[in-house]
Formats: sequence, structure tokens, C-alpha cells
Amino acid sequence: MNIKNNIFQGTCTALITPFDESNKVDIRLFEKQIDFQIDNGIDALLVLGTTGEPSTINDDEYTLITKTAVKHVAKRVPLLCGISSNNTAKAIQLSKTAQHCGVDALLITTPYYNKCTQNGIIAHFNAISNNVSLPIVAYNVPNRTSVNIDTNTAVLLSQIPNIVAIKEASSNLVQITDIIHKTDSDFCVYSGDDILALATMSIGAKGIISVISNAYPKTISQLTKACIENNYPLALDLHYKLLSLLHAMYIETNPIGIKTLMKIMRLDSGKLRLPLTPMEENNIQNLLYEYKILEKTIVC
Repeated sequence: MNIKNNIFQGTCTALITPFDESNKVDIRLFEKQIDFQIDNGIDALLVLGTTGEPSTINDDEYTLITKTAVKHVAKRVPLLCGISSNNTAKAIQLSKTAQHCGVDALLITTPYYNKCTQNGIIAHFNAISNNVSLPIVAYNVPNRTSVNIDTNTAVLLSQIPNIVAIKEASSNLVQITDIIHKTDSDFCVYSGDDILALATMSIGAKGIISVISNAYPKTISQLTKACIENNYPLALDLHYKLLSLLHAMYIETNPIGIKTLMKIMRLDSGKLRLPLTPMEENNIQNLLYEYKILEKTIVC
């Protein structure tokens, strides 16, 4: 198989990491969430993405989470692992660990805080790709990293053999359109914004790496499959049913909203780790209100 083929098409859930009352990773809940996702038709899973609170995860926990996911997913769906570091050597170390654990692909975030140049972005990804053989998805999320992967940089990254895709969370539809237009057809673009899943797929993205699918895997899968099948009336209907809840969920920083929503829905989500704190009460009430409206019109 040409590694430029899709890692997945449709919906990949960026899994939360559940922490128990003693602030340890709750493996039982984690495995339960994996089964819930696969049983509800998700196309792929991502561990230790932004939603998984990777900046609070130590090296031993990183290995534990990754090994647990590989074993429990058991090749039922493709499994991606997030790599987030502004230290290229550390990113290489984490990438090697994930590859050794047996994941199917890596999602690598641009370096944060350092505010490197576009040349620095290319050098960072080149260094990682030279040290692993797994397919790599570049992750562009400038509102968190303060660095944007420009269109021309995305094109250059797409020419590195094992960089097969980009997760675009810039919210810039012009840029996303240009990346899709200027890269080869076997280079995949995935939406990194739940609210823009429909829009990005309508211009050629292959799917979404989703947060809200932690709570609504079946619904988000229906939306992305509708796009793939050019059934845009159904996709639009689902998009607008979810829209108000999505706005409420993102009032506070991810994953505060999704963990709160899962708690409302009595799905096991565990606790947040500092410096993230529980959602403010007025925001919880807003989220609860939108959830109750959605539940009258949709089946999760």
C-alpha cells in the first residue's frame, strides 16, 4: 500500500484521557471509552491529542496510555498517537516510543512557544520523519502554538514521503482550500474544528479529527459519511442540530467542555488535570440547556 493512501476517511475521535480521584490515569474507563467509540461506528481513534491533555502526561503515563490503546483497539480501527513538544529531540523520542508501542500513525503538532519560522517548522518535521517510518499527520493549530503552517509550507511538508496528511485547525477556510488545491490528491486534509467539519469536507477534506465525537460518535460518523456520499442535505441537518451545542461546549478551553458534556450525559470521563479546572457554573448551565434541546432531536 502506498503510504500516501488515507489513514482514515470519515471521523477520528480525539479521545479524552480519564483521570481518577487520585489523579491517576483510569485505564478501566479509558478502555471503556475505546469500546464505546468503536461500537458506535467511528473510523479511527487518536490518543494523546490536545483533548487527551498530553502536556500533563509524564513519560511513563505516555507509554502506558499508548500500549493500552494499541492492545485494546487490537487493529479494529486505525490508531493515531499525538506528539506535542517544542523540543524536537523530545518529539523524536516520543515518536519512537509510539512507533515501538505499535500505533498506526502519528499526529505531530507544530512547536509551540518557541515561535519558530516556517523553515523551523519544516526542519522540525523533517527531523522527526527521518527517525520513524510511520505515516505522519502534521497538526496545524495556531491558536495554541502561535505558529501557523502557511500554505507553501504545507505543500513542502506534503512532499516528505511519510508526511501523508495535515490536520487543519486554523479556522481559515481560504488557507485550507489552497492547501487542498496545491497538494497532490493522495495527500489528505482533515478538519481540526468540529464546527467546520461540514465546510472543510465540502471543499475536499477527507474527514475530521473530532472532539464532540467522544460524546456523539454515531452522529458525527453519520455527518462525515453523508459528506463522503454527497448527501449534503443530511449533513447540513446534522450540522445545524449540533451547532448550538458546539458553541456552548467550546466556551471554555478544550477538553473542559467535552469532559463536562460527557459528565452530563453520564458517560465516564474522569477528572481534569491542573492547570485545567472544572467548567464555571453559568457555562455548565448553558451547556446543559443546549444538550437538552439537542437530545429532543437527535440520537447519540
